[in-house]
Amino acid sequence: QVQLQESGGGLAQAGGSLRLSCAASGGTLELDYYVIGWFRQAPGKEREGVSCVSSREASTYYVDSVKGRFTISRDNAKKTVYLQMNGLEAEDTAIYYCAADSDYYCTPYVINHPSLFDSWGQGTQVTVSS
Repeated sequence: QVQLQESGGGLAQAGGSLRLSCAASGGTLELDYYVIGWFRQAPGKEREGVSCVSSREASTYYVDSVKGRFTISRDNAKKTVYLQMNGLEAEDTAIYYCAADSDYYCTPYVINHPSLFDSWGQGTQVTVSS
């Protein structure tokens, strides 16, 4: 399994921006073989999918609540996936996780089923003040 480490979380004001990074290491496959997903979990709520990207950015998906505000991208050479978050809202406050799997593509079904992902990072806290 590939190991993942998130970074870039922190405190932002509503309307502000943050960029999360997900750095990958290890694993037997190059990063571009994996679908990478970003998930988040707010206190008292279930983990929800936010966005995903298939290999070489062939396809991306965003949940409705972040469309037009968040952008996912990947740099396979740097083994890093990014989540640029603009127009932050208080409702975006959560722990954000990245996850990877080599068996699937980025589709609405996949991003809505976190259990399909084999590898997970430890998470990074994002707090948005209103």
